[in-house]
Amino acid sequence: MAVHTRISDDPRGFRGDGLAKRNALVLAFALALGGANPAIVVSLGGLVGQTLAENKQFATLPVSLSHLGLALGTIPAAILMKRAGRRTGYVMGGAIGVLAGCVAAFGIASMSFLIFCLGTFTAGLYASFVQSYRFAATDTASESFKPRAIAWVMTGGIVAGVVGPQTVIWTKDLIEGVPFAGAFIGQAALALLAILVVTFLRSAPISTALPTGGGRPLREIVSQPRFIVAVVSGLVSYGLMSFMMTAAPLAMIGCGLPVGSAALGIQWHILAMFTPSFFTGRLIARFGKEAVTAAGLVLIALSAVIGLSGLSVWHFWVALVVLGLGWNFGFIGATALVTDCYRPEERAKVQAANDFLVFGATAMASFSSGTLLNFSGWDLVNWLVFPPVLIALSLLFLQNRTRILAPA
Repeated sequence: MAVHTRISDDPRGFRGDGLAKRNALVLAFALALGGANPAIVVSLGGLVGQTLAENKQFATLPVSLSHLGLALGTIPAAILMKRAGRRTGYVMGGAIGVLAGCVAAFGIASMSFLIFCLGTFTAGLYASFVQSYRFAATDTASESFKPRAIAWVMTGGIVAGVVGPQTVIWTKDLIEGVPFAGAFIGQAALALLAILVVTFLRSAPISTALPTGGGRPLREIVSQPRFIVAVVSGLVSYGLMSFMMTAAPLAMIGCGLPVGSAALGIQWHILAMFTPSFFTGRLIARFGKEAVTAAGLVLIALSAVIGLSGLSVWHFWVALVVLGLGWNFGFIGATALVTDCYRPEERAKVQAANDFLVFGATAMASFSSGTLLNFSGWDLVNWLVFPPVLIALSLLFLQNRTRILAPA
């Protein structure tokens, strides 16, 4: 089998990762813009849904559809980037983001819940490209630099955590007589700027940077115990974060708290999601991927404990911050675990399979979140966090114990 030389094979390791570092920084800037897309949808999707939907049980449907679009977009996005390369794929993804914001704004202006939902679903398709930034950073990275490359990209979410909610605050009344439509025009503008940023990406198309051949069958890869543990950890981390984050703004409004407090709560949550990325890679290098992932899961459970302890604005905000921290450790740790499960020529299909499973579960969590909140309240949303966390922690423990006991 003919093999092309790859920068990640450089024996100098971290010191030889010049291109990987450059691309990670470009992708971090792109995430700072593209990552604002879900923040805007989450902050306003439920509120706009309450205004436009005849049946208020469907108020969170726009947010849930964005998660569904994210799940359904992962495989087509991976196929596109395998054939055309990362940069071309991300430019096309940005164009989808521009379209999404415009459609959502038109839906609000025309008072059409259906069109607004189409806009948020399209925003999810855009997010499927943005979510793959973390994997793109590892394409040219050495094994030792991969966890840091992922973490470097995720630092862009810190800026996104400010830009998204502030875009909502600054532009929600931009169009007179059409509340919130301006925020989605702002979302389209951010996607347009992201297109300009990704043109600086210099990674080669996946198809020309890999060994020839398709590698092992996908069924064989996904049946690996380590892959199963990685996927379960990722979907629990991301799914529970989405589950609680979708319900929190509506729960805050239901408790009589102002819209501004809900938007700021999401802002602090997103900042907490991405700020630890400055040192998460180093923590993984020191303590291991399993330990950092487990710490994230424990923090997610702690956020539910805080959510059950009171209904003041501070209870919501602290719970959302701890939830964000837990997501960072759990999701980055799980992503790093996935990179151990495939060979270079297998990465496109394995990354797509992982993201489809993770974000498919996230979509299901988001769909159920609004319904459970409407019928059973915020307390049940928090109580349902604990069983999945226990399952994921048990699998991590068993996987780690098996590795320790395995003969050398």
